[in-house]
Amino acid sequence: MTEKIGGITIDDTCYPGKDLYCDGEIEDRILEIVKNHEPAGYGKIIEEERSWPVLYHLSHLRENIVNWIPVQKTDKVLEVGSGCGAITGALSVKAGEVTCVELSKKRSLINVYRHPQCDNVTIKLGNFQDVEPALDSDYDYIFLIGVFEYAGNYIGGNAPFETFMGIMQKHLAKGGRLIIAIENRFGLKYWAGCKEDHLGTYFDSIEGYPRSNGVRTFTRKELEEICKVNGISEYHFYYPYPDYKFMTTVYSDERLPKIGELSDNMRNFDRDRLLLFDEKNVFDSLIREEMFPSFSNSYLLVVGRELPVIYAKFSNDRAPEYAIRTEIRRCDRNAVGDAVERAGSEVEKERKALEVRKIPLTEKAQVHVGRIADTYQALEKAYRGSGLKINRCRMDGTEAVFEYLPGQTLEELLDRALEEGDRERFLQLFYQFRDVVKYPDHPSVYHYDLIFSNIIIDGPVWNLIDYEWVSDQKVTREELILRSLYCYGIGGDKRKKICLELIRQVKGWEETERWDEISLQEIVRRESAFQKHCTGNRMSMVEMRDAIGCAVIPAVSFAGACREQEHRNRIQIYEDYGDGFSEVNSCFLLNGYGEKELLSIEIEEKPGLQAIRLDPSLDYCMVRMKSFQVWGQSLSLRDINIKLNGKLISDQTVVFATQDPNIAVFHLMEMKNRIPGPGALREGRDGAIRDICLKVELEVIRISREMAESIVAGITDKNQGIRRGVPWFQK
Repeated sequence: MTEKIGGITIDDTCYPGKDLYCDGEIEDRILEIVKNHEPAGYGKIIEEERSWPVLYHLSHLRENIVNWIPVQKTDKVLEVGSGCGAITGALSVKAGEVTCVELSKKRSLINVYRHPQCDNVTIKLGNFQDVEPALDSDYDYIFLIGVFEYAGNYIGGNAPFETFMGIMQKHLAKGGRLIIAIENRFGLKYWAGCKEDHLGTYFDSIEGYPRSNGVRTFTRKELEEICKVNGISEYHFYYPYPDYKFMTTVYSDERLPKIGELSDNMRNFDRDRLLLFDEKNVFDSLIREEMFPSFSNSYLLVVGRELPVIYAKFSNDRAPEYAIRTEIRRCDRNAVGDAVERAGSEVEKERKALEVRKIPLTEKAQVHVGRIADTYQALEKAYRGSGLKINRCRMDGTEAVFEYLPGQTLEELLDRALEEGDRERFLQLFYQFRDVVKYPDHPSVYHYDLIFSNIIIDGPVWNLIDYEWVSDQKVTREELILRSLYCYGIGGDKRKKICLELIRQVKGWEETERWDEISLQEIVRRESAFQKHCTGNRMSMVEMRDAIGCAVIPAVSFAGACREQEHRNRIQIYEDYGDGFSEVNSCFLLNGYGEKELLSIEIEEKPGLQAIRLDPSLDYCMVRMKSFQVWGQSLSLRDINIKLNGKLISDQTVVFATQDPNIAVFHLMEMKNRIPGPGALREGRDGAIRDICLKVELEVIRISREMAESIVAGITDKNQGIRRGVPWFQK
């Protein structure tokens, strides 16, 4: 049976009659949102809701993973596991026909109501194994975005992942592509302290999934082996960053990340995480050792022909009028073939075979992109004779096309100088930058974004490769240099140190001033205003992560806090043999309390032992004595032989408004002689039977100083309870 809702057709022929999985009430909320709001309003709702599921299912940034893939209107597309439609709309816009397979009807309804205009989409409801036999065998693209890892749950046999890939191959047209987006189980984020995406546990994937429930991800080598089992020899890896869910940049083996590029790593939206090390620094080391592909957080595996795009960067976490995508792609061979053949060197051939494109992602952004090409001539005139060459730009329809320029960015060269400790080289490069950014007396345009990463140096030639942010609003040379230093300096401590020195030079500040004391407010204010202008005053993804509220716990400080906590929760026991209590005759019980952990203590009779002091914590606390026995006899804390430096709430409960709480038992031998009958006995390690002079079961509850002092202040007498004004403990 089929029905049409809006433009989308739903085929429930294989639907089992009820959803076999659901995320609960949050799906009802998302359905309510898409029924009652236009997609243009989702961004505001996401900010208001501050909910990971709402962000995950409704953010337009989810489309980035497929938007750069060259699907054409002549193409026929299959999307398996379409869910709430995170990428369905993008595929519908690009393709001629889209077929979705989805088990959940509620999620499919969310997909339908958020894409009412997509009249080229059909959703087939039901279990994949039930739907699959009726699927066509001529799809130009098949997309498995966050789906392949679940094959173990719905594909039978001993090799479900190999089987699943083989099944997908049968439904591809000749020359078609299978696209798989999946986490890398060796992704650096997991080593750095993020929880495994599917299980919510630390280190499960890198340990080989010892606790897996059927869901698993793969290393690059493992994915290659699955391809080979299916006889697939043509496949290509791409590397979505920070991951495939909210990808901002995708790399390829032809254009891997450069040192300094991978700095956006705090993307734990759904769970708290540890921070075991600085991921940027480790990524830089991996890049330097050519090991990045093994530790990329996610993979996008293309089974079939390689894609023409070797690099794509999305700048659509912005206001619609500035939302663009930057690509490095291979040129049309027919258009440039002769030029490539005529090129003399390998570098020149590479230069001719590749091009850079800036592509508007909204209709409003077309004006912004068009303005880039319009400013080329003005910038060339402004910097003529400065030593800074402006990269050529032309328009191809709505897209701005730049010449691909080989070389290294100024940022890369500065970083290398820092790593090598070559201060002289660093300063030489900076001073040269300072010299080449001179304006004429009255330029027609000013370039605000002349940061180090936008300059490529090829031998003696300095090239400005990106001039997206150009206007007629005056930017002084000092402002330009200060912003460049500021943007570079926030990338790490090494950078910050030398940038401080150079900012002092530019501003004429005294050497005695520290970085955190320098008046950078105006630079920061300008940068904040610029970023808010770009984003349309919307939350950035960093701000959204903070708003959702998942903690980032630095491992070093956490370990220190644990050590401090362990110290505070240690139980110290003093024994008096006639000379009073002293540290010499004391010991710690190192297995301290948890928040409410019951602890049992037994102390056997020893020759000459006259008194025992028990320090239950090294902090403010409340202690409940579950059992307090001296020579096998239960005693109250009010016994005249028991002294404590806290205030009694009841016979067995005491509050300590001190960081040195203690309970002491005196006159042990006199008490033994007064207690009738045998006491508690215990067999010692040597086999001898000894009396137990003290046996205690207690519970410690850590409280704040303020609470401890408040409770104590509310006690009128040690033999009376708490005043009505302090009812906290009466519960």
